Amino acid sequence: MHSLFAPSALPEDHARATLAGRVQLRNGPVPVLVRNGELFDVSAAAPTMADLLDLDSPAAVSGVHLCAVSDLHIGAGEGPQLLSPIDLQCVKACGVTFAVSAIERVIEERARGDVAQAASIRAGLEQQVGDGIRAVVPGSEPARRLKAALIEAGMWSQYLEVAIGPDAEVFPKAPVLSTIGWGAEVGIRSDSAWNNPEPEVVLLVNGRGEPVGATLGNDVNLRDFEGRSALLLGKAKDNNASCALGPFIRLFDAGFTIDDVRSAELDLLIEGPEGYRLEGHSSMRQISRDPLELVRQTLSEHQYPDGFALFLGTLFAPVQDRDEPGRGFTHKVGDIVEIRSPRLGMLRNIVTTSAEAAPWTTGIRAFIAQMPQGKTAAR
Repeated sequence: MHSLFAPSALPEDHARATLAGRVQLRNGPVPVLVRNGELFDVSAAAPTMADLLDLDSPAAVSGVHLCAVSDLHIGAGEGPQLLSPIDLQCVKACGVTFAVSAIERVIEERARGDVAQAASIRAGLEQQVGDGIRAVVPGSEPARRLKAALIEAGMWSQYLEVAIGPDAEVFPKAPVLSTIGWGAEVGIRSDSAWNNPEPEVVLLVNGRGEPVGATLGNDVNLRDFEGRSALLLGKAKDNNASCALGPFIRLFDAGFTIDDVRSAELDLLIEGPEGYRLEGHSSMRQISRDPLELVRQTLSEHQYPDGFALFLGTLFAPVQDRDEPGRGFTHKVGDIVEIRSPRLGMLRNIVTTSAEAAPWTTGIRAFIAQMPQGKTAAR
């Protein structure tokens, strides 16, 4: 991995973009804005990213010049170190928001997490239910009729319920302050034998419940754990270093809106230490539920005073064999994972185990201790 941030990871039109992020300085983490490839510390106006996103015009905040983005360090270094772009926000994720992901979750369930059985199940299931899932709006009357038909045929699943039913799957992905950023090692449980990255667009919602920007995320998934039981979802999703975000949040403005999220195209590249290479693609145009509907359901009968980051789900489900025929894909330690979208940039991480990844040590108490005494943002 590079010891410095790669400016090529910025959005293609970054000169016109409003980007926000976080860096670690000697006296603690600070929110920053990126202007023309230069970083500005805006902590005097907004000491946390939650504060910054709550401002009426976060892009207009003035700040103190820090350095060029090319001088940002990844991990240990003398200069400012790039962090995950969020701090006090809750981290939520939506599952089964694409037809392909719905089918793959059903495969996991029926294979009971056994990758060897997945291939034989996949072909028949896609042929029988794939077109039906893609053709209906979740929660609609046609979706209800499809559910009834699938139940009668003995093909119903809890995953199809959240794929085409009225209620989206929204679950906690990671604790506050536990996410990792660009260049950090992303963790896979050491006892998982079937897993994959999940490249996603992540919406940032402020404390008033308003979507204010987007970034890229890797919602690492353990297919064997979740496949054995949906009750293992927490163990499959929430592990040390298993939630990567970045590199920066692109704030909504006249040139980048929620419609750009709806039309985002994501490319995935995995390069293994043994020379393995896998490329994938995910298109937000194929999502089954509108991003704002997912935000609405997340906010239903709940409040998030510090805001939240919301993973919107993925179309990507790798089935390409890596080692043995019929064994499909799973990660190896040393894999380099790149998730790229033209208007959001590129998120790059290297795979390790959650046991070997850098431990999460900065919890809420440590975070508060780093804050200047009594310093809060004006609301």
